[in-house]
Amino acid sequence: MNILKKPLVTEKISEQNEQGKYGFVVDRRANKLQIRDAVEKMYGVTVDRVWTMNYQGKAKSRYTKSGVISGKSPNFKKAIIKVADGDIIDFYSNV
Repeated sequence: MNILKKPLVTEKISEQNEQGKYGFVVDRRANKLQIRDAVEKMYGVTVDRVWTMNYQGKAKSRYTKSGVISGKSPNFKKAIIKVADGDIIDFYSNV
């Protein structure tokens, strides 16, 4: 199971990066201990706290020539990580 799917790079999370908080979209079955271990192993930092949030997918509809097409965006889980003082995670180093 790949725990960390992708980092969150939004304005709100970018402001919290200065406080040592980073956001990730994670596997929905992962718990806080698994998320902590995955971040520590991948980025080589010490994790102080982990907050998780489950999001329900939103209903979407689109009007087309053949009628209304309706669907749903997928459910996902978001994790906010607080690293120890002095540690940083650089998402842009591999770009």
